[in-house]
Amino acid sequence: MNGIKESAAKLLTDLRKNVPLVHNITNYVTVNDVANAILAIGGSPIMADDIGETEDITAISSALVINMGTLNERTIASMIASGKKANVLGIPVVFDPVGAGASRLRNETAMKITEQVKISILRGNMSEISFIGGLEASTKGVDASESDSRNDGEALAVKVAQRLGCTVAVTGAVDIISDGKRTVKLYNGHPMLSKVTGTGCMSSGITGAFAGAGKDYLVAAAGAIASMSIAGEDAFEKYGNIGTGSFHMGIIDALSRLDGEAIMKRMKIDEK
Repeated sequence: MNGIKESAAKLLTDLRKNVPLVHNITNYVTVNDVANAILAIGGSPIMADDIGETEDITAISSALVINMGTLNERTIASMIASGKKANVLGIPVVFDPVGAGASRLRNETAMKITEQVKISILRGNMSEISFIGGLEASTKGVDASESDSRNDGEALAVKVAQRLGCTVAVTGAVDIISDGKRTVKLYNGHPMLSKVTGTGCMSSGITGAFAGAGKDYLVAAAGAIASMSIAGEDAFEKYGNIGTGSFHMGIIDALSRLDGEAIMKRMKIDEK
């Protein structure tokens, strides 16, 4: 039986071959980056958030990505309607609870989505996942707070995965991913990724692409997050000394060149 690394490498190859359509109801600050990241990794993005068409778009997609980055009442209804449609059709749902813990609207929406929609992959930082897990969280805007970083990420990922019946990815300096039974840690990436707006949103977008290409959502989350982290390493090597603007574009370049062989050679993983 293949390990997670081998399975993730194969999944990326399958993704590029099959070009899954990924429906994103996402952050308008980063929507262009998300679309380009999905294209670069081999998927096909579509961004539709009007309640008049979101269910129809979800129905023809391979995956749905729900991102709370720029939240409003209009898109909340679209998120829930699309999520329910995806559940009916067996389409994977990736949920990025951006800023959960920061405001009443975000808190209520995150709870509403997790209660009304069956999530396949939950991806967020330590503060966001801590809030979803019922721990005290002190979210710093859309970023994780330093105090929440002291929470036990592995125990948190397992707890939330078991409670929601999904795969949970807690991203940070070390990424922790669990489906409640299997848990992995990933050690790729570069600190400069935190200096560019949208890298988390891009990670969720390409997670949707991986999820749309296979049924093992722990493998999908691990492959997507490792891909983003490796792209960050490549972008820093080539553009880090120039500045964050060039580094930003370098991430898309690196994603577009990534293949299964690179995953096999460079993915730093601890499997349990």
